[in-house]
Amino acid sequence: MHGKRALVNTLSPGDSVLMVETGHFASLWRAMALKLGLEPEFLSLAGTDADTGLPNAWRHGVSADLVEERLRKDTAHRIQAVCVVHNETSTGVTSDIAAVRRAIDAARHPALLIVDTISGLASADYRHDEWGVDVTVSGSQKGLMLPPGISFNALSPKALARSEQAKLPRAYWGWEEIVEMSATGYWPYTPNTNLLYGLSEALDMILDQGLSRIFARHKRWSLGVRAAVRAWGLPVQCADGALHSPVLTGVITPIGVDADALRKLIHARFDLSLGTGLGKVRGRMFRIGHLGDCNDLTLLATLAGVEMGLKLAGVPIAGSGVAEAMSYFAQEAAS
Repeated sequence: MHGKRALVNTLSPGDSVLMVETGHFASLWRAMALKLGLEPEFLSLAGTDADTGLPNAWRHGVSADLVEERLRKDTAHRIQAVCVVHNETSTGVTSDIAAVRRAIDAARHPALLIVDTISGLASADYRHDEWGVDVTVSGSQKGLMLPPGISFNALSPKALARSEQAKLPRAYWGWEEIVEMSATGYWPYTPNTNLLYGLSEALDMILDQGLSRIFARHKRWSLGVRAAVRAWGLPVQCADGALHSPVLTGVITPIGVDADALRKLIHARFDLSLGTGLGKVRGRMFRIGHLGDCNDLTLLATLAGVEMGLKLAGVPIAGSGVAEAMSYFAQEAAS
């Protein structure tokens, strides 16, 4: 429901919105827009990857060139918003949001830029103001290290102005009462007080470490995990090296190997829970998270569980990913 608040506060029934297929959560956002009575247009990279048989759109990030090309054709400015996912949790791809902003500006288009950074916030570099985002959507359950239960919207003046004309129904989700009460430090309804105390503690931890160190730490973990995946000889879900997520790594299993059966085996034998493949990649990949309050030893234990599970399942691997990750973490000391 994180993205619903952004849509209902800025748009009206029948409005056209440009969305980009990058994975399962982008697809769910499109489905939500349809249910709200909007008219989403879903940009998608065509074709399938020759080696894995998986959709190209689910192995790459947002194409700023495609966004610009489509907006230039919209001379009547029917498109009211461009909605993109920053860090696609289902695939491990982190899109270039600054490039999307440049594409909108190059097309001289007035559409709002609405961004989902639910799994990116506090783990991957994200800049609401600097990148010219109009509405940023996030939540408590990823980089902020809390249970689900709090969602966030960051707003530009343009988004606030647009909300005054928006006609989609909203009550609890309405910004007007929330913004007014936030000015005095209060919430207009019953707040999730326990989670707010947890959020205060999490923010203290984040600020004590400093965002630059946190981003560097997450990138280091992602590089170590991907070194292990390469050593196994398995493909990483994200096919664009410049867009590898610092938050999680998607691992594609060989054709004929059921990734969910592998996950169940690993969980049963080693009490290790891996992320499932979602939507169009269900059964073909699993996900390794490396975000939040984590460390090298936690990740090495995870990789050991995966490597033992691959061997038990009879999946051929090229070499030891655990040894490769140990070598990487030993040489690349944490800052």
